[in-house]
Amino acid sequence: MENEGTSESRMDAATLIARIQEFIEKNHYGLLLERIRKGEKSMSVDFATLSLFDPELADYLLDKPEEFLKGAEIAVEQLNTGSTIKGFVVRFRKLTESATVLVRHIRSSHLNKLLMFDGVVRNKSEVRPQVASAKFECPSCGNNHTILQLDSKFQEPTRCSCGRKGKFRLVSKELVDAQMMVLEEVPEQLDGGEQPKRMNVLLKNDLVSPLTEKRTNPGSRVQVVGQVKEVPIFLRTGGQSTKFDLYIESNNLESVEEDFNDITIAAEELKKIKDLAKDPNMLKKIVSSMAPSIYGHEKTKEALALQLTGGVRKKRDDGIVTRGDIHILLVGDPGAAKSQLLKRMQFVAPKARYTTGKGASGAGLSAAVVKDEFLQGWSLEAGALVLANRGLCCIDELDKMSKEDGWAMHEALEQQSVTISKANIQASLRCETSVLAAANPKFGRFDPYDTVANQINLAPTLINRFDLIFPVKDVPDPAKDEKMASFILQMHQKNVGKVEVETKLLRKYFAYARQNCFPKLTDAAVEELKEYYIKMRSSAAGAGVKSVPISARQLEGLVRLSEASAKLRLSDKVLKKDARKAIELLDYCLRQIAFDEKTGTIDIDRIATDTPASSRNKLITVKEIINDLEAKVGKAIPMEDLVAAAAEKDIEEHELEEIMQKLKRAGDVFEPRRGFISKI
Repeated sequence: MENEGTSESRMDAATLIARIQEFIEKNHYGLLLERIRKGEKSMSVDFATLSLFDPELADYLLDKPEEFLKGAEIAVEQLNTGSTIKGFVVRFRKLTESATVLVRHIRSSHLNKLLMFDGVVRNKSEVRPQVASAKFECPSCGNNHTILQLDSKFQEPTRCSCGRKGKFRLVSKELVDAQMMVLEEVPEQLDGGEQPKRMNVLLKNDLVSPLTEKRTNPGSRVQVVGQVKEVPIFLRTGGQSTKFDLYIESNNLESVEEDFNDITIAAEELKKIKDLAKDPNMLKKIVSSMAPSIYGHEKTKEALALQLTGGVRKKRDDGIVTRGDIHILLVGDPGAAKSQLLKRMQFVAPKARYTTGKGASGAGLSAAVVKDEFLQGWSLEAGALVLANRGLCCIDELDKMSKEDGWAMHEALEQQSVTISKANIQASLRCETSVLAAANPKFGRFDPYDTVANQINLAPTLINRFDLIFPVKDVPDPAKDEKMASFILQMHQKNVGKVEVETKLLRKYFAYARQNCFPKLTDAAVEELKEYYIKMRSSAAGAGVKSVPISARQLEGLVRLSEASAKLRLSDKVLKKDARKAIELLDYCLRQIAFDEKTGTIDIDRIATDTPASSRNKLITVKEIINDLEAKVGKAIPMEDLVAAAAEKDIEEHELEEIMQKLKRAGDVFEPRRGFISKI
């Protein structure tokens, strides 16, 4: 190691520049010329190529990054590129394991070394100009002095060669764009109850260009390559403290988390995607690969595949936007693999967030206004639904969330924006997120004798915003149980079996479908959907019940599902079979949830409002009876008369009792004395 140290310190500037030039000419000459032609001032290079080319040079970079990067700047300047270019920066990405440090492990030995950090962007300041170097003139002899401004304090020359001290005239200064960002540790790196540590990062020049600015939005995962520098702390008395503050001066910054748009697809992968789309068993293959370690739930998995491709977002001429994202709710017995499905979707979706009901507040889901030490004043922090913009947000235990927090989701689910008016911040954030939620029934398990709708313990307005609701029932069935038991036990014994489509390819498949397919409805598909809608509406009217089988919201849901089905085939037309697939899924859900046994019809009011149509009609009947009796017997109506009149209209006594309770609660009737009823 000693010899290496001496050889490194011996490497003079000329040798260093010559070797860097050789490295660039051999590996990255084409890239460099292209960047210069585009007028860019930097290019990024893989560290691995440098260490393959010259391990000694790579060590030098890690040990003395300042000198190396300065050398690289001069090397590019002296290369024959057809134009003289000053201040070109070579950025390095993906350093070796040994140079990767956790934020919590930064020590004084790491100062001025090149290191790599993983983290999440917490918040960032505005982009402001910063002085890089300043030129001073001596008033006595006219000499010029250029001073590099490296510290946070503006420095002037102390003396001139002619003997003058102080009072120099500032001739010109060179400014660069700079921005501070707070990097926080990734949650996966923490043990137990540790608090995530934070570190300030300084970004300069093209790292704050509008394009990279988008990648470093708060909440995104980034990899920062940079040097740790110290900043003096000044005490209130004016002296300097013995303690120093640290910050990272970044050389390169890359976002780790991939959005649908960031995923790059290689040529051979594209061929695989196209082949899969042409496969007649494509849907079956994708469905079996969605969650290979979970047995059954074919229909649910099919719906999840459609959710990941999503419908088409339409912006009309009058400015109204119709959402293209499909929301799905799973309600089911405990132990029916709901959370497992949600967790798995986190890996399949190109961008996903996972939260759980009790641990999520309304502000944590939508957005919060927090007092900010870093920027002084108030700042806006995005919540899970906003951070998962153009991705998927999985919310587990939705029923455990408090009512008020559930209300925060209303706007996010339908209008796809989150509007905040708090403190002095009025903002509207985009939130084009598909939501996959899971909840338990009211009493923990489904009651087989009661309807599913009565057991979903959520606000009707919230339920209504989900396109598909799947009840996941766990009913003992010897044949199915035997298959399931052997499937689970085999999986524990041998790990998961071979999947048809690898997860990596599956993610790329969905990303490709989202980026490139925007199918239009064909006449056949429109006809199919219309027919189903009218048939469902008229079936209720024919049954003589004033129930609403499906509403226009379900029709829009059908359109979204049909578009998603066409996207899954990578087609640009929504065909009749896509419409059928959508109808099949919706019908499956409605039959399980909104089926009214008494009338034998489907009634969306079971979910959309608290009272199903059949009982709502009885409520109206009872009101009419009370009005008639009031005209006959006067204000105080005896209860016996009411029971007798109700019996004539096929309303049993226990039903009447329930209805009277409802009317009392609503403040329509009261009991003036026992056994009598009066209208208010």
